[in-house]
This record gives sequence, structure tokens and C-alpha cells, in this order.
Amino acid sequence: MPETTPDTAQSTFVDRELDTADTAACERVARTLCTGGNDQVDSPEWVARARDAWEDLPLLLRREIRRFRRRSGPHGTLVIGGLPVDRAALPPTPAVPGSVQRQAAIPAAVLTMVACGLGEPLAYLAEKSGALVQDVVPVPGQETFHGNAGSVRLSFHSENGFHPHPPDYVAFLCLRADHDRRAGMRVAGLRHVLPHLTPEARQALFAPEFLTTPPPSFASGTGASQPDAEPRPVLSGAVEDPDIRMAQLVTTPLTSRAATALAEFGRACEASARTLHLTPGDLVIIDNRVTVHGRTAFHPRYDGADRWLQRTYATTDLRRSRDHRPHDGHILTR
Repeated sequence: MPETTPDTAQSTFVDRELDTADTAACERVARTLCTGGNDQVDSPEWVARARDAWEDLPLLLRREIRRFRRRSGPHGTLVIGGLPVDRAALPPTPAVPGSVQRQAAIPAAVLTMVACGLGEPLAYLAEKSGALVQDVVPVPGQETFHGNAGSVRLSFHSENGFHPHPPDYVAFLCLRADHDRRAGMRVAGLRHVLPHLTPEARQALFAPEFLTTPPPSFASGTGASQPDAEPRPVLSGAVEDPDIRMAQLVTTPLTSRAATALAEFGRACEASARTLHLTPGDLVIIDNRVTVHGRTAFHPRYDGADRWLQRTYATTDLRRSRDHRPHDGHILTR
């Protein structure tokens, strides 16, 4: 389970830890998706199998995820330890740009089943070539890249807030921790951030005075079209419990009051953030509608045993993005 280091003693937590019997049951179900015919993660047929297999996962896991889907709580984050990752069979940590998991394996099966429990898996053609399960790994030469291939500090953001259809959830499964146990996933739940904001900042954040553009991880030349950026608010919906779309790197305030509010929001995130130090088998689900996340800096060695997370997105309503998904698949092409 996540371990506590001296400088983050108050910031590491696990909501549930699977016992050995439930871990073994999860692995048995996941293995059924790795054998017998089609084992291509991105195929509709395989996703359909994963959707059915979700029902065979242990009750504790399914119950916690269902509860989180209804109420994601003050932190907007759920951490469950003890998921199977088949550590003995793991290959070396990938170290190439755009690394993804196309072929079924235990971790990819677990993540896809979880996405089906949350709703439906989702991907974007312009990001990681539209793979449903993506590797989050350090890449040589991209240390300063502000994205999942880098190892510098990653600023707070919600996933794909620039897009008309951002994911409702992002799920990470830790396959390997970094050597020095320094890498930390930072999460700041909006329900904790709001009390730190002045009324003036809240009002400004609800105004369409911010421009959010695609992050560096969205590549051109993939055949996917980029949606036109248009001014949006950072906060929307219910005043007492709003949704958020924001990325510190690519959200630009368009007015002076917007700039002041965004800076105040960043300070509030720092004041309320938690840091998760993950170890293999830890699953983190983030409610992307009410939580921003980032990462501390760390030092990769590029020796095949570096930090390795796998990531997938989920949406509660796949239908709403139908005009962006050819053939009613799971990949948004624009």
C-alpha cells in the first residue's frame, strides 16, 4: 500500500486494501481476458468481454467503485490497494515516447474492467494514438516535458478540459514505484479548495474568461482534428459544488480579474493538496469533474525498473460524445 515518507507524513492514504483472497479473485477474472481468442485491448469485442467480466470481480471492489461513482467525497479521489499487476511477469518499464498497452495483460484488464464499472472507457486519437490503456513512464530526453513522459514537477490540471467531452474519471494503476520512492501523485479536491477562495475569486472563476488549449501530450499529425478553443469558465454548474476545467500549464486568463482568480486558485490547490506515494497494486481513481492532479519531481534511471503507471479514462455517458466517435467506438477522433 502507499507508504509514508518523512516529508509527506500527512498526505498518503488508502481508502480500502483488498485482502489476499480478493486479490487472487481479481487476478483470476483478469486472466480470463488475457486468453482465448481476441486479446487486443482496443477492440470493441475485448471491451465487451471486460464489461461482462466486471460483474465477476469481488463485491468489495465493485461496491467501493459504485459508491465512489455516486459520491466521490471531499477529495474526489479513491485509492484501493492490493490489485493484481502480475509483478513476476512484468517486462521492463517502457522507455519510448507514446508507450501504450495494446495487448491484454493483467493490469490492462483490471483497468478496463474498472472503467466499465465507472461507465465506459474513453480515449482520444490525438493522445497516445487513441489507446484505451496508456503507459505513464519517464522517457529519456524528455525529463523536462510537462506531461506523462517527463520527470519534472507536473502542475495541477484536470484531464482534457479543453475538449468538449473531457473524461469524467481518470484511473491509474501502479505497476512499479520509482527507485527512490520520491515520485508522488498530487491531488487537490475542489471541495477542499473552495473554502480557501475569496468570493471575488469564485465569481471570476465562473465567468467565461479563460482559454484552455490542448496540452503537450496531444500530438499533431495523428489524423485527429483539434477542437477550436473558446473562452470557458474554470468552474461551472452548482455554485456550492461546481465542476472544474483547468490546467495550470495551458489555461490562460483573458482578463485581469481572471488572472488574479487563477493565481488564487493555484495557491488554494497548494494549500489543500495531498500527495500519494504509490506502490505496485495501488489503484487511484480521480473524479476529473471535481479534482485536479499533478506530480512531484523524481529521478529516473532508465534501467528497466523505473516508475510505471498505467492509465485509462472513463465517461458516465458515452452517448454524449457520439458525434466525435466514428462507428460508435470508444475513441474520440476530434
